[in-house]
Amino acid sequence: MPAAIFDWDGVIIDSHDQHAGSWEMLAAEQGSELPADFFKSSFGMRNESIFPMFFSSWVDPADTRRIAQLADRKEELYRELVRRDGIAPLPGVVALLESLARAGIPCSVGSSTPRANIDAIMDIIGLGDRFQAITAAEDVTEGKPDPQVFLLAAAKVGASPAESVVFEDAHVGIAAGLAAGMKVIAVATTHPIESLGEAHLAVESLEGVDAATLGELLG
Repeated sequence: MPAAIFDWDGVIIDSHDQHAGSWEMLAAEQGSELPADFFKSSFGMRNESIFPMFFSSWVDPADTRRIAQLADRKEELYRELVRRDGIAPLPGVVALLESLARAGIPCSVGSSTPRANIDAIMDIIGLGDRFQAITAAEDVTEGKPDPQVFLLAAAKVGASPAESVVFEDAHVGIAAGLAAGMKVIAVATTHPIESLGEAHLAVESLEGVDAATLGELLG
């Protein structure tokens, strides 16, 4: 049975502005500023990797407890912004999920996003019943480009890597999908479509992508 494995932010929703806002608010709380090109460089990475790489002036990279505290605060700020601003699924998402449901293809989330963020978004967009499984940041020990999150997301719906199609927007996520031995559909939400050539299929949006698209990729 084929399975659809979805990254979250940049594929199902686009909360770039809320993420940017929450990082800026956290930096202000720390009396600091964000590094140049921070969002582009860190997109798709786990917080546990971001803090040692970009914010060693805020926290000792070996102080995992303090890093966890700062990461929790950043995500708390993010959820406040999402609830304040509201959010909607990206173009084509609802139609694609409906097509997959009609075809009996299970949908599984595989994301570096904390579970509380996904749950908060699900409450707003009302698509929780479309996903048979969720694998979030807390469920894995290795971040993308390691394939762990996608392998677990597929296993949760009983699909092998060869039967799975990953939907991604970040370069590290595309690399993770390929490393997992899965087909990858890249969505040009975050990066220009011409930079997504490593994926098996690159699209400007999920409009027009349906269950038949997965069938064609899987052969």
